[in-house]
Amino acid sequence: MEIILREEIEKLGSRGDVVKVAAGYARNYLLPRRLAVEATGSNRKIVEQERQAHLRRDAKLVEESQQLAVLLNAVTLTIVRKAGENDHLFGSVTTADIGDALAAQKFTVDRRKLHLEEPIRTLGEFKIPVRLHRDVTAEVTVNVTREA
Repeated sequence: MEIILREEIEKLGSRGDVVKVAAGYARNYLLPRRLAVEATGSNRKIVEQERQAHLRRDAKLVEESQQLAVLLNAVTLTIVRKAGENDHLFGSVTTADIGDALAAQKFTVDRRKLHLEEPIRTLGEFKIPVRLHRDVTAEVTVNVTREA
């Protein structure tokens, strides 16, 4: 069965692509969830219009994300924690802590966009990637210091 994708689906295609799938997959999964429509002449025109509108919106988001990335690259956050000997923290610094520190500096960044492989457990300076858009990534410098 030929369908037109309305959303990007991993291992199948991106928005606006015409793909062939099994009839059951289309009928039971893709069509009810409005992830795709049947490939008819009128649907092709509608999906193309949606695709153009999505591209315009996406271009605007990329531009805004790039502007925010320039600001975030200049930010240095200082987080104070209790630490024992060997500069090992009592506890850890997580994405929630970094998100709160960014919010204190008037940046509204969702903590799920902060990509921290594992919580920070030592003192020092760390570069934390912030994925603002699938094409735009910024880096925030986090300086973890010892509590006096």
